[in-house]
Amino acid sequence: MATLISVAGLGGLGFAWADEAPTASSEDEPDLTIIITARARQLYRAQETTSGKLETPPLESSLNIQVLNEELIRDQGARDAQDLYRNIAGVSLFSYAGVTARGFRQEEIFFDGLRGDPYVAFSVPQLFNVERLEFLKGPAGMLYGPGAPGGLFNYITKTPKNEFSARATAVVGTEARKGGSVEVEGFLPGDKAPATRLGVFYEDRNTPRRNSGSEVLILDGGIKTDLGPAALTLQATRYEQNLQGNRLRGVPTDNLGNFLADRRWNHNEKSDFLDLTANVLQARVAWPVSENLTVDAGLRYSKSVERQQYHEPRGLTDSNRDGVLDLSRREFRDQERDLEQLSFGANAIWSRDFGAVRNRVLVGVDAYRSELINNNRPSLLGGFTAVAGLPAPLSLTNPVYGVTDPKTYNLKPRVRTSAIQERSGAYLLEEATIGQFIATAGVRFDRYEDQSDASTFEDEKATWRAGLVWRARPDVSVYGQWAQSYEPQSVSSQDPRAGGPFAPTDGEILEGGVKTELLGGRLQSTMAIYRIVRGNMLQSDPRGDVDGDGIDDLVAFGEVTSKGVEFDLAADLTNNWVLTGSYAYNDTRITKTNGATVITNSVGDRFANAPKHKAGFWTRYQFPKLGLALALGGDYVDVRTSISGQKVRPYTVFDASVIYKFGPWSTLLRVDNLLDKTYAASGFIDRTGHFPGEPRSVFLEVSREW
Repeated sequence: MATLISVAGLGGLGFAWADEAPTASSEDEPDLTIIITARARQLYRAQETTSGKLETPPLESSLNIQVLNEELIRDQGARDAQDLYRNIAGVSLFSYAGVTARGFRQEEIFFDGLRGDPYVAFSVPQLFNVERLEFLKGPAGMLYGPGAPGGLFNYITKTPKNEFSARATAVVGTEARKGGSVEVEGFLPGDKAPATRLGVFYEDRNTPRRNSGSEVLILDGGIKTDLGPAALTLQATRYEQNLQGNRLRGVPTDNLGNFLADRRWNHNEKSDFLDLTANVLQARVAWPVSENLTVDAGLRYSKSVERQQYHEPRGLTDSNRDGVLDLSRREFRDQERDLEQLSFGANAIWSRDFGAVRNRVLVGVDAYRSELINNNRPSLLGGFTAVAGLPAPLSLTNPVYGVTDPKTYNLKPRVRTSAIQERSGAYLLEEATIGQFIATAGVRFDRYEDQSDASTFEDEKATWRAGLVWRARPDVSVYGQWAQSYEPQSVSSQDPRAGGPFAPTDGEILEGGVKTELLGGRLQSTMAIYRIVRGNMLQSDPRGDVDGDGIDDLVAFGEVTSKGVEFDLAADLTNNWVLTGSYAYNDTRITKTNGATVITNSVGDRFANAPKHKAGFWTRYQFPKLGLALALGGDYVDVRTSISGQKVRPYTVFDASVIYKFGPWSTLLRVDNLLDKTYAASGFIDRTGHFPGEPRSVFLEVSREW
């Protein structure tokens, strides 16, 4: 007799053979199949988060953290970070790995709570070795030091396991997509063997833009061993991204947001490229010192090398004088970036009850150092007519590639520049629970130093946060928080001849909301209302060169206010039907300027690429007896404005997945942009246009588990 257990919602469709099957009493007795169906409510929801540095159930936290777990990543066939932004309320694409979060441009990325993004400037994080993504909304200066006030991304990587498991996957799809991956965990024999993990991911495909392609290789491994009182986890990852026809800018548009060229138009030649190689080493120690005291520490080192050659659009003209821009002049750029990063963090959590007061104290320190070396050639600018030895212009409507050959360009020698960042901080957070109330208060002290070839600047900063949670019912919490953030001004802006040095930008949030786990946890939701004020933003001094030293001055006189409402939910509608949804309203406005010059990325009194409305959903219905699940998602982004003031049209796109599992085999059929909508994912500047959303694509993924 075979016993088949179907656990819906704990890992894909989750069919698995039972460890021990009862023995049939007779060979003639027919097989009995037992189906056990569990609720799907945990399929896309995490029960605890770590980005607050105190592991806390969502209903007990005054932080607003949205979690995208491995099951959601897998069901949506997500390969890189851009595939996930649509799931996060208040987050939309800005450019590359940058987003607009609660109205502010945000590019800060952490891995396992540590700085050290290996993807340098223009490469997008890949998800093969990511277990889940946690997005901490709002200012997080007290916990993480300098950063934008909209929030921060914390990628939680896959760690070694003791129990053996393996998964092999192959994929084929449109745009000549092909690839595969293998993951093996717990492969060392013996009950006391260290936990292990090995993973390999490879994928090669054309991308929708002409001349462009993507080849990605990720090698990932780890080992976790018991040192007696503590556990040590060692991880190593190598990333290789070879992107043909990159770095990709947008497609030019008119002022109403209509593309002036086909969405597959590319300003790059076939020989252009963006190649990234990165090696990451990470070590973590977890030490439960006693029942009341735990200590953990992490060290992360990364070395990244990014090489790129590309043709940058540098202006548009109407070549045939019919009133329509149809020709782009181009500039050739040859750039190299070497980035070395070292990050350290340690936390101690002490807990003790004092009568009716449950108490937890977090004490932590962190430090970060990065050195970026740019080794670039001066750009070579062509005109609106073809000239030998210079980049030729490119038609928007009838592009002809190969007319220009970078090998014939008269390039100047490389110019080497360097920039060093050093950050260090110490923080203290107190959490006290009294009856139905949970109060937190914390402070952090930071010291930072920035160096460039031209100048050096150092300073220190204190940031605070406070929060309060009222457990109105076991399944309902009301929360509020006040928190601060800061970001040092660019070291290039600290020149005394330009009016520097300047204090960092500062951010402050007031947020309140309600979190629920209703219907026995089947309906989980968060509703938040917030106000963020960001000040001390630099602008050009309208008086120009005040001191007559040949350098135009700056003034720190800018303020931006972001107000918004967000709502997200995960509902177990039935035993087999789950739904996630999100909605965000945001109004970000310039509330203080010098009256004569603008703040970077501002357009009038608003910010670029900041939609007022954004909504999304993902729903999945499964048929356990068939081993089948169907999923559909949608994403709506409201009208926006590009940096140059051009309209970015609103859009709605739909995606779908079909998941089928039989025994140890599973298949995923994924369709992105189901209706083949032509749209702009975000805007940029007029000469480079808007970033086009990808046309419809399809891929089939087949997996085998052991």
